[in-house]
Amino acid sequence: MSGTTDAGWGDGTRSVRAGLPDPVPGQPFLPGPVFAAPYHLDPWQGPSAAANGYGRPDNPTRRLLEAAVGELEGGDCRVFASGQAAITGLLLALLRPGDTVVLPADGYFPVRAFATDTLAGIGVRVLFAPTAGPYPSFDGVKLVLVETPANPGLDVVDLAELTARAHAAGALVAVDNTTATPLGQRPLDFGADLVVASGTKALTGHSDLLLGYVATRSAGLLEPLTAWRTVTGAVPGAFDAWLAHRSLATLDLRLGRQSGNAEAVARALSGRPDVTGLRWPGLPEDPAYPVASEQMRRIPGVLSFDLGDAERVARFLDASRLVGAATSFGGLHTTADRRAQWGDDTAPGFVRLSCGVEDPADLVADIVAALDAAGPPPG
Repeated sequence: MSGTTDAGWGDGTRSVRAGLPDPVPGQPFLPGPVFAAPYHLDPWQGPSAAANGYGRPDNPTRRLLEAAVGELEGGDCRVFASGQAAITGLLLALLRPGDTVVLPADGYFPVRAFATDTLAGIGVRVLFAPTAGPYPSFDGVKLVLVETPANPGLDVVDLAELTARAHAAGALVAVDNTTATPLGQRPLDFGADLVVASGTKALTGHSDLLLGYVATRSAGLLEPLTAWRTVTGAVPGAFDAWLAHRSLATLDLRLGRQSGNAEAVARALSGRPDVTGLRWPGLPEDPAYPVASEQMRRIPGVLSFDLGDAERVARFLDASRLVGAATSFGGLHTTADRRAQWGDDTAPGFVRLSCGVEDPADLVADIVAALDAAGPPPG
């Protein structure tokens, strides 16, 4: 396992210390990014003499970030240029023609599109199952990928039960941990073989970079993933890696405010007849609550609901002063995304709301006022 973080430390301490090098007098806490394509080579020994030879496979700034994320996830990590690069790299590195993969039917839409367009095209058998089940038989399945909480519907699956069932059938399990982050849950602790995530979102949280990662405790799985990244070149730039590592220090603080804001907003919306389909796994009445409350260490700052149609969503966003119209989630600013506009198979009025770090009272008041101004739903 990467790093030396004390397992007894709290989330805030671990986030601040993750992946930092040993202190050296006169040097910064986190060294600045190393920008290099080639490095100087030893003229006699060549690349075997030093850790860095060429910037695609070798970069010290990227290795520090990998150590940090690996410490938080509890495994060894490889970072990628984006979350999509990480998850497609995982699927293509591990699956071969004739293999069968089970993917979430209600998960991230571009992953489903990639599976039907690319994986099926190279001879991989693709099955889909809802996050909350029911699941097909795992006999003959090579890999089960789950996303919990699911994006954007926020269903949750019992990871310990699912991994036990998959492993009994000989299948690997990968968990998309984007929505939860490693401070919300650590899938490797529940038996998952791999964790994959977009670091673009709540992990780094400042809406200023693209990043993905895969983590595992298996050297046999890490090696093909590393080789895939090297030959495809799906690496993040040094500055993005440095920005991401810098941002990790405030992860605990950001998640705490975002989760608190999501709870306040969810409770405010739960009594409104003009808001339907409200989902936030932290509400006791939410279908995912029984599993989420036992499995997750904190509930993310993302909720979803339906406002009836696209026009009412637009009126709501026009009226709001604090909710921006944007895709992605997990940033410092509260945003809302009408998923159907991206081709996702959701209802026209379905909204994924990502709570930022604004003052809870201000955010709730703004959302309530904007909903009132948007008028009643159609019909």
